[in-house]
Amino acid sequence: MTTMDAATAVLDPAAAPTRRRVRRPSTVLLWIAEHAVLVVLALLFLFPVVFVLLTSFMTSNQTLTGALWPQPFTLGNYVRAFTEAPLLRWFGNSLLYAVLATLFMLLSSVPAAYALAKVRFRGSNALFVAIIVAMLLPPQVTAVPIYVMWSQLGLTGTLWPLILPNLLGDAFSVFLLRQFFLTIPTEYADAARIDGAGEFSVLWRVMLPMARPGIAAAAIFMFFASWNDYFGPLLYTSENSDAWPIAYGLASFRGAHGTDWGITMAMTLIVTVPIVIVFFFAQRAFVEGVTLTGVKG
Repeated sequence: MTTMDAATAVLDPAAAPTRRRVRRPSTVLLWIAEHAVLVVLALLFLFPVVFVLLTSFMTSNQTLTGALWPQPFTLGNYVRAFTEAPLLRWFGNSLLYAVLATLFMLLSSVPAAYALAKVRFRGSNALFVAIIVAMLLPPQVTAVPIYVMWSQLGLTGTLWPLILPNLLGDAFSVFLLRQFFLTIPTEYADAARIDGAGEFSVLWRVMLPMARPGIAAAAIFMFFASWNDYFGPLLYTSENSDAWPIAYGLASFRGAHGTDWGITMAMTLIVTVPIVIVFFFAQRAFVEGVTLTGVKG
């Protein structure tokens, strides 16, 4: 371009040569391209959930035809789920079991984990190894003698044989909480002891506020394990339908309505919703607690 052309371009912008605009790809398409594998995995995980949801809106005859889309949509399966099964009683039993088991676990496991992590005493390492062994021991190994003990106490047919043992601590919870307590600097506890605080005061005033994520993670693990427990209720409450929790009640209902997939899927969704809600509101504390637990061993 000559000097005259350059001057003309400055005075008259319309005369300047036009530049091609490079079209950038859409932000959504770019995100999909960067996360293609995750998108595919998410779709694979969501497909069974969508299948269960659509099946729950089908009639009994349509579920046996192999159709994937309800024609027509019906809410009859959800109505039948509450009328043909004592869902509210099952939910109440599960809530009682999960809440009391979680509270008893925290009352017993938090002090034990604190002692193993921050209190120096002879035999602490051997005790920790024993807890790991107890954690690895399958519950079926001790099921028979423990059942005989609860039977002699007259507590079979109730949920108490599943709730009361948590007052003696839970091996996995003790292990998880101990690992989290190890991530807290010991200087905080030492400073409180220098100020005259006892071990209980150090635990209550210093350690517990700093260990909230780990405690929340252990509580969520215990709550979910109790809510979804099937083996324990099968062993202790199978002869008393009034004490059935939701997991065992759902399995029994499914056995009685094996070919009625519509109502079975509807009840499955009803049972799943509370767990999803609890995890949705507690996921931040859960992830933080599990993540920080592995920082220091």
